[in-house]
Amino acid sequence: MRASRSLALVTAVATALGASLAGCGGGDSEDKDEPAAAKTSGAGRSSGGAASPTAGRATGTWIPQYVASMGVREKVGQLFVPAFPDAASAKAMIKRYHVGGLIFFPGNLRSPRTTAELANSLQETSKVPLLLAVDEEQGKVSRASFLTRFPGNMALGATGRPADAQAAARVTGSELRAVGINQNFAPVADVNVNPANPVIGVRSFGADPALVSRMLGAAVAGYQSAGVAATAKHFPGHGDTATDSHTGLPVIRHTRAQWERLDAPPFRAAVSAGADAIMSAHIVVPGLDRSGDPATLSRTVLTGLLRGSLGYRGVIVTDSLQMQGAKVRYSPGATAVRAVNAGADQLLMPPSLPTAYNAVLAAVRSGQIPRKRLDEAVTRILRMKEQRGLFQRADTDAARADAAIRTAANRAVAQQVAEHSVTLVRNDRGLLPLKNKTVHVTGPRSAALAAALRRQGVQVAASPQAADVAVLTTVDAGAATAVRVRALRPKPVVVAALGRPYDLDSAQQASAALAAYSSATVSVQALAKVLTGAINPTGRLPVKAGGKPIGHGLSYRPA
Repeated sequence: MRASRSLALVTAVATALGASLAGCGGGDSEDKDEPAAAKTSGAGRSSGGAASPTAGRATGTWIPQYVASMGVREKVGQLFVPAFPDAASAKAMIKRYHVGGLIFFPGNLRSPRTTAELANSLQETSKVPLLLAVDEEQGKVSRASFLTRFPGNMALGATGRPADAQAAARVTGSELRAVGINQNFAPVADVNVNPANPVIGVRSFGADPALVSRMLGAAVAGYQSAGVAATAKHFPGHGDTATDSHTGLPVIRHTRAQWERLDAPPFRAAVSAGADAIMSAHIVVPGLDRSGDPATLSRTVLTGLLRGSLGYRGVIVTDSLQMQGAKVRYSPGATAVRAVNAGADQLLMPPSLPTAYNAVLAAVRSGQIPRKRLDEAVTRILRMKEQRGLFQRADTDAARADAAIRTAANRAVAQQVAEHSVTLVRNDRGLLPLKNKTVHVTGPRSAALAAALRRQGVQVAASPQAADVAVLTTVDAGAATAVRVRALRPKPVVVAALGRPYDLDSAQQASAALAAYSSATVSVQALAKVLTGAINPTGRLPVKAGGKPIGHGLSYRPA
């Protein structure tokens, strides 16, 4: 960022604050499109040692006056976080709608350097620093292919080590910030108590609320220590559903007491950890709100429970408004208005930005959305930007982006997490570790596992007939796992679940069973080390699987 833009910003902010304090009434007294505080391009950013709008001021004290100086159109724009196909489209949305943020998808994430350059160009276009966001949960939901790959949340839950969750989030957060992304829609706070859950599964840390809470708080700390806003999701809890909210509107039948016991603890942990944002879910929970509206549109849930009962003071962001669960009851414009009045501050991915923006703008002008409610949302958003340092510096050094990604240190953290996570669930007659045995490997990622076993000195056979032991890998195979085990018998069979550990429920005829929770390369390599005894398995089931309870896990020797 150019220092001249930052110095101009300081002048603009100082002028706006002075006018506000003198009693001019700010942007809300006039329905003006371009407030004094925003007329200078580059507002809200500073580069290097240049002054910033927060210089010499206590944290956040300048924000209320700045909000008062903004025009209503700019305030409304701060609420929106649309997706964008290319830089030109994004810049047009910034200029026309004053959007407060944008969400990146794989098409915007081609390489570290190009991503950083794109992020910088978008920040340069905006008058207020942008929240540039991504869904980078790691594991099953990953958008940036160039990042250091981690196994995902259920693997982290299996480690039982909050330090691993914090380290993994810190690595991912540091790599995101290196390419200019400053908000991550992670970690997942849902407690996956339903094995048939089609949308959460291994995205969850597990089925034990206490375990999920510990891991979630650590992950929030990891992301935010790296300068990235963490977003706990999906409130009030998406862990017990058989419906995917991308394609329908799930109804969760938990009573208030069940919610307090199962779903609420991780969100309480997020509040205690100071999570910058919490994302709402497009789910109906009649035990919490009988209106039939999804939580995203429920004032009872967002304002009553999250803000009132849990005491949350940060930003509430909706899940994508393009999802079917958000669209089944109301028009896109009405949905956006209802979400704001329910308590949402950020509106993620409206199906039509012009429609949603104009609906919210009209609702503010008519009083359907109170001006106070709008100001509260904008204040929270600006405070989150300040907390992540965006008013000091929102850009990144694009020339150094490539070197910050997949460093040896970061890859070592990922490998350590994977090795801590592999769980030995059953080991009949001491079949494992594989010593002096010829092994046949079949199933997803079998070639990678076979290669990893060879590196550990294991002889790998091309057919089960030529082997002493068959290793079967699965990825969400379900009941088909039993059929595959039978096809390999009478050879001793080892089943290794590289996805949902619930596959092991159908592996009762196998002689040994393990869960790796992930098909990532680091997990396959860790699995090979466990199979051969190169490392001692220390993972523990974070969910019930393979006929075993939460917390079960075998080792070859005392850990």
